[in-house]
Amino acid sequence: MEFLLEPLSYDFMVRALATTAIAAVVCAVLSCWLVLIGWSLMGDAVSHAVLPGVVLAYIVGAPFALGALVFALIAVTLIGVVRNTSRVKEDAAIGIVFTSLFALGLVLISVTPSQTDLNHIIFGNLLGVSIPDLIQVVVLGVVAFAILILKRRDLTLYAFDPTHAHAIGLSPRRLGALLLGLLALTSVVALQTVGVVLVVAMLIIPGATAYLLTDRFSRMLVIAPVISVVCSVAGIYLSYYLDTASGAMVVLTQGVVFAFVYLFSPRQGLIGTRVAKARRKRALATV
Repeated sequence: MEFLLEPLSYDFMVRALATTAIAAVVCAVLSCWLVLIGWSLMGDAVSHAVLPGVVLAYIVGAPFALGALVFALIAVTLIGVVRNTSRVKEDAAIGIVFTSLFALGLVLISVTPSQTDLNHIIFGNLLGVSIPDLIQVVVLGVVAFAILILKRRDLTLYAFDPTHAHAIGLSPRRLGALLLGLLALTSVVALQTVGVVLVVAMLIIPGATAYLLTDRFSRMLVIAPVISVVCSVAGIYLSYYLDTASGAMVVLTQGVVFAFVYLFSPRQGLIGTRVAKARRKRALATV
C-alpha cells in the first residue's frame, strides 16, 4: 500500500495521473480507427505539425491548445491540397508537410526569447501539469471522446467499407474529415502528456495491441483504452521510483506490452500461434 500511496501524496503526481489517464483513453479509442484505416503516418504528421502552432501561441500569449489545434487543421488541409492537386502521392504529401511544419517549429523555438524552456513542448512536461492544463485536457478530451462514441457506427462503417457507407447515404469525405479533425483534437490532448515527439505512440500502440487480441471491433474499443490506462499509470509509477522521464516511460511501457502481445497472443502472437499449432498436432497424434 505504501508503494501505491506514496506518489499520491504529491499534488503534481495526482495531476499527472489524471491527465495521463484522460489522454490515454481518448488516444486509445481513436487509435482503433487509425489502425484499421491505416492512418498511422497521418497521426505522426498531425502530432508533429502542431509544434509551430504551440510556439506561436506562446509568443502571442494565447492558450497552447488553440495554436496546436489551428496548425493541426492547417496540416491536414495542406496534405489534402498537395495530394489532390499534384502527382505527389499521399505518403509523400504527409512526409513533406509534417517535416516542414515540424522544422518551422524548431526554428521558432531557436529564435524565440523565453524564460521558459520550450523544449518541454517537444518532449512533454507531465509532472509540470497545472490545474488550468488539467481542465483544458478534461474539456478537450471529453469533447473528442463524446464525438467518437456518438459517431462510432458511422466511423466504423467508413473504416471497413466506405463504398457501402456512401451507398446508404453517408459521406465518406465528411467522415474522413471528421476523423482528421478528431485526430487533431486528440493530438492536442496528448501533447500536454508526452510532447510532440511521442504523441504518435499513444495514438497507435493501444489500437495495434488490441488488434492482436481480438477480431471484434467492439472489443477493441474496450481493450485498447484499458491497456492504455494501465500502461500509463504503470509508466508514471515506474518513472517516479526509477527517476526517469515520465512521458517516455509511459510510451515505453505501452511498447513493452505490445511486444509481449505480439509474441504471446494466443491467436496472433508469433510464439503463441506456434505453441497452439504444436498442441493441436499433439492432440491429433494421440487420437
